[in-house]
Amino acid sequence: QVQLVESGGGLVQAGGSLRLSCAASGLTFSSATMGWFRQGPGKEREFVATISRSSGGITRYADSVKGRFTIARDNAKNTVYLQMNSLKPEDTAVYYCAADTSISTQTMSAQRSIKYWGKGTVVTVSS
Repeated sequence: QVQLVESGGGLVQAGGSLRLSCAASGLTFSSATMGWFRQGPGKEREFVATISRSSGGITRYADSVKGRFTIARDNAKNTVYLQMNSLKPEDTAVYYCAADTSISTQTMSAQRSIKYWGKGTVVTVSS
């Protein structure tokens, strides 16, 4: 059974930083394209960032987070991270981890056919 468990969310002031973690189990982590998505209050879920399988040589970001967020993976720890800097109130959302061993980063960024999802961690950015 695949499990994705997010952690690291919390309350932070605008301009601050947080690092989210997603620990994966039940799948061959190094073979999985990993991603982060978020759903803000009253909004639809949206793509944030994704990283390719294996060495993670390909990353993609939503325009709204480029230059502020960084996605990274540690295959030895079966964990993907999202470093979030220069946080803004509009970054407030539930952040979800996603995984799939059979899609590309391009497909994941389009939120198409993603097999596995975590339950989310809440990030609140105060102004």
